[in-house]
Amino acid sequence: MVELKTDASIDAMHAAGQVVGRALTALRQAARVGVSLLELDEIAREVLREAGASSPFLGYRPSFAPTPFPAVICASVNDAIVHGIPTRYRLRDGDLLSVDCGAELDGWAGDSAVSFVVGRPRAADLRLVDTAERALAAGIEAAVPGNRIGDIAHAVGSVCRTAGYGIPQGFGGHGVGRRMHEDPEVPNEGRPGRGLPLRPGMVIAIEPMLIAGGKDHYYEADDGWTLRTTDGSRAAHAEHTVAVTESGPRILTAREAL
Repeated sequence: MVELKTDASIDAMHAAGQVVGRALTALRQAARVGVSLLELDEIAREVLREAGASSPFLGYRPSFAPTPFPAVICASVNDAIVHGIPTRYRLRDGDLLSVDCGAELDGWAGDSAVSFVVGRPRAADLRLVDTAERALAAGIEAAVPGNRIGDIAHAVGSVCRTAGYGIPQGFGGHGVGRRMHEDPEVPNEGRPGRGLPLRPGMVIAIEPMLIAGGKDHYYEADDGWTLRTTDGSRAAHAEHTVAVTESGPRILTAREAL
């Protein structure tokens, strides 16, 4: 069931989203060569603590997971697409890092992700990250009353496919509200004019996931969480929590530009 949020509820979700935005900004500033993924997780924990927020990631255990998630961020490096568990791994020059973070504040959730290169970038990685951001922007632009979920999915998928990238099937965006994952599902590929109609008060996470090698195949790593590209090519992930409003899409997890 899809819950339509009031204007006051959306404002409260914006407050939670801004905590996520601050955390991702802090993580991007701190992610340097030699910094460990566990150190980045601790930085995010501190941002949440200072805001009086909690993490919807920590202890989360969906049906597919063998164990509860042990961190407040997902940190996915190079061929890891999503759901990477932070470890002692220290970032190296040229690593492509995707960071996903969530926050719960006053009973409402926010969820967002960003990908970037640590140190000296490869041109191919910059193109991949830029395409993920363009796909996200296209999906957000389609999140208006009168459109349908399929219009968002088509907008995202068209950008990814035109650029020649793969899309991991079975993973995509979702509703957000009192919980991090709610109805509806928001696929990263689909047919325009199909699916659930978009109505003011719907709040969704739009999150393109791109595979550089152009194939859609992935596998689950031994930790039971991390999804990796089958061909070893790099991946990127971008995400915002977005409210559908009469005046257009409202990004609730916007962050400062660096």
